[in-house]
Amino acid sequence: MSVATALQRPGGAPGAAAGRPAPPGGAGSGHRRLIVPGVLYLLVFFVLPVGVLLATSFYARVPGGELGEFEPALRWQNYPEALAQFWPQLLRSFGFAAAATVAALLVGYPMAYVIAVRARGRPALQGLLVVLVVAPFFTSFILRTIAWKQILSDDGRVVGALRWLHVLPPDGRLSATSAAVVVGLTYSFLPFMVLPLFASLERLDPRLLEAGADLYATPLTTFRRVTLPLSAPGVVAGTLLTFIPAVGDYVNSSLLGNNTTTVMIGQVVDARFFRVLDYPTAAALSVVLMVSILVLVTAYVRRAGTEELV
Repeated sequence: MSVATALQRPGGAPGAAAGRPAPPGGAGSGHRRLIVPGVLYLLVFFVLPVGVLLATSFYARVPGGELGEFEPALRWQNYPEALAQFWPQLLRSFGFAAAATVAALLVGYPMAYVIAVRARGRPALQGLLVVLVVAPFFTSFILRTIAWKQILSDDGRVVGALRWLHVLPPDGRLSATSAAVVVGLTYSFLPFMVLPLFASLERLDPRLLEAGADLYATPLTTFRRVTLPLSAPGVVAGTLLTFIPAVGDYVNSSLLGNNTTTVMIGQVVDARFFRVLDYPTAAALSVVLMVSILVLVTAYVRRAGTEELV
């Protein structure tokens, strides 16, 4: 019997036709072994730390103990006490992150559109523009934030121009304000918005845009009825990748804010854990932050109609 005859038999396997025994467990067994390292990594560096964080959030202070001395307990009062004390910082963090996400979308969408659509067919130009988008990552995050502190300083050209245009009063300022924090967050996470949008717009069939023009649609109508709906997955992915890290950021609020009316929840967690040594409160705030982000992200994705992203 030839190999071709064996291959034509129903259910015949190439390996069996060549006289080789089938591997034990089948192909699925090999696939399962490939995911073992990833699963172990997630268990050790994600599931276990989250479990420890959750357990720490219920710890109780040792009666008569020293500063930072706690014992395992089920003190659920840590959560209402932490929220009662630090709810303004928590709400401020979500407000700053939402403002930065909207600003990044307004700035990043035109950038991604130019790279993906207008520079289509010119690989060298597209590559150069993508490099310019990711170039800030070649520099330290803290150094970039300090640079913005200099750019937004009272004697800088940006503030001088805004004063000359009467956008700011003669004694107005941008440094150490909420606007400075939002600007810093927007700049820091702008590439996380541009790159998913670019990937989504690059898959857009240009013939659809031409069809819109052939049907006498204005460029604005074509964008609103064709381009924007087809790029919705990129918009959702970009907003998530921008909003989630922006909520927990504390570098921009520390360096660009005034630490009185611009304190974000990340600064509170940092202070309670490393300075005050109040580990249960820091852990409780971290858990609340994670759960809040999970709930908001799930609701947003389901409302956007792209459940496959979660």
